[in-house]
Amino acid sequence: MSLPRHKVYGLIGFPLTHSFSMNYFNNMFDSENIDAEYVNFEIPDIGDFMEVVAENPELAGLNVTIPYKEQVIPYMDEMDDEAALVGAVNVIKLIRGKNGEIRFKGFNSDVMGFQNSIAPLINDKRRKALVLGTGGASKAINRGLLNLGVEPVYVSRTHGEGRLTYKELTPEIMETHKIVVNCTPLGMYPDVERCPDIPYDLLTPEHLCYDLIYNPDMTAFMRKSRLAGAEVKNGLEMLLLQAFESWNIWNL
Repeated sequence: MSLPRHKVYGLIGFPLTHSFSMNYFNNMFDSENIDAEYVNFEIPDIGDFMEVVAENPELAGLNVTIPYKEQVIPYMDEMDDEAALVGAVNVIKLIRGKNGEIRFKGFNSDVMGFQNSIAPLINDKRRKALVLGTGGASKAINRGLLNLGVEPVYVSRTHGEGRLTYKELTPEIMETHKIVVNCTPLGMYPDVERCPDIPYDLLTPEHLCYDLIYNPDMTAFMRKSRLAGAEVKNGLEMLLLQAFESWNIWNL
């Protein structure tokens, strides 16, 4: 009987200086005596994706982060329903056939991770949300909010159908939308002083300001929101929840 082979998992994105995933998974592998390792694959172009796969024959699964959650979709042979609905992939399962062929199946664990993280903070006054950014992460957050019965609207720097610009965040909008979720990379390490250009002076203790960023643990967005009295939360719990879901997906 053959022994279980060493497996490699990893993260693709650019840059990856902000990521805690490698330490999280490798600590888990050590503590549970799992013969595996987790590697950061910092690729400057999505065209390097297949090179990563070719150079790592023991690769069994990948996480995907900024800016490739949408760009990686054309490489997928199959997508689960949630990822297809969201239009973004943050987990890839590599399915290896007997003849050496590889199939890629895309999943999205961000939806469940975010949804379970923010659910305890939803109340009757927090039924509308501003989703800052329009990238792959924001699509998962939009879906998670809808699943919780919260009405989201995208906020972007440019005009577009079904979204507001930052200049359109009037006192009336801020009063009715008591949840603000930062899905942009503004404030991520090492550019920790940057933050989305929202009217922080219109925030109140009834507002919840949630930042998907977890490094630093207190972002400029969170700090300015807290000074205005709002409740704040970072993305660390979401990261841990989606990482756990990633592991379940790879080991289905």
